[in-house]
Amino acid sequence: MLTNKVKEWRARHGMTQQELADRMGITRQTIGLIEKGDYAPSVLLALKMADVFGIKVEDLFGVKED
Repeated sequence: MLTNKVKEWRARHGMTQQELADRMGITRQTIGLIEKGDYAPSVLLALKMADVFGIKVEDLFGVKED
Protein backbone atom coordinates (compact mmCIF):
# COMPACT_ATOMS: atom_id res chain seq x y z
CA MET A 1 0.00 0.00 0.00
CA LEU A 2 1.28 3.44 -0.94
CA THR A 3 1.36 5.95 1.89
CA ASN A 4 1.89 9.68 1.60
CA LYS A 5 2.44 12.84 3.60
CA VAL A 6 1.08 15.22 0.97
CA LYS A 7 -1.46 16.85 3.28
CA GLU A 8 1.18 17.32 5.98
CA TRP A 9 3.70 18.93 3.60
CA ARG A 10 1.00 21.05 1.98
CA ALA A 11 0.00 22.37 5.42
CA ARG A 12 3.64 23.08 6.32
CA HIS A 13 3.85 25.27 3.24
CA GLY A 14 0.51 26.95 3.94
CA MET A 15 -0.96 25.83 0.62
CA THR A 16 -4.52 24.88 -0.26
CA GLN A 17 -5.24 21.89 -2.45
CA GLN A 18 -6.06 24.31 -5.26
CA GLU A 19 -2.78 26.19 -4.90
CA LEU A 20 -0.78 22.97 -5.03
CA ALA A 21 -2.80 21.75 -8.00
CA ASP A 22 -2.22 25.03 -9.85
CA ARG A 23 1.53 24.84 -9.27
CA MET A 24 1.58 21.29 -10.60
CA GLY A 25 -0.81 21.77 -13.52
CA ILE A 26 -3.35 19.22 -12.26
CA THR A 27 -6.82 19.42 -10.71
CA ARG A 28 -7.67 20.00 -7.07
CA GLN A 29 -9.64 16.75 -7.19
CA THR A 30 -6.47 14.85 -8.06
CA ILE A 31 -4.69 16.33 -5.03
CA GLY A 32 -7.62 15.26 -2.83
CA LEU A 33 -7.52 11.72 -4.19
CA ILE A 34 -3.77 11.48 -3.65
CA GLU A 35 -4.10 12.76 -0.07
CA LYS A 36 -6.83 10.22 0.70
CA GLY A 37 -4.76 7.41 -0.80
CA ASP A 38 -7.33 6.72 -3.51
CA TYR A 39 -4.92 7.58 -6.34
CA ALA A 40 -1.29 6.57 -6.78
CA PRO A 41 0.51 9.29 -8.75
CA SER A 42 2.86 8.55 -11.61
CA VAL A 43 6.58 8.77 -10.97
CA LEU A 44 6.68 12.07 -12.88
CA LEU A 45 3.85 13.53 -10.79
CA ALA A 46 5.48 12.36 -7.55
CA LEU A 47 8.79 13.94 -8.59
CA LYS A 48 7.07 17.23 -9.48
CA MET A 49 5.24 17.28 -6.16
CA ALA A 50 8.41 16.62 -4.18
CA ASP A 51 10.11 19.41 -6.13
CA VAL A 52 7.35 21.87 -5.20
CA PHE A 53 8.06 21.14 -1.53
CA GLY A 54 11.84 21.01 -1.98
CA ILE A 55 12.08 17.47 -0.63
CA LYS A 56 12.87 13.95 -1.84
CA VAL A 57 10.11 11.70 -3.14
CA GLU A 58 10.90 9.31 -0.29
CA ASP A 59 10.00 12.06 2.20
CA LEU A 60 6.58 12.35 0.58
CA PHE A 61 5.66 8.79 -0.42
CA GLY A 62 6.37 5.37 1.02
CA VAL A 63 5.20 1.77 0.93
CA LYS A 64 3.46 0.16 3.88
CA GLU A 65 3.42 -3.61 4.14
CA ASP A 66 -0.01 -5.11 4.81
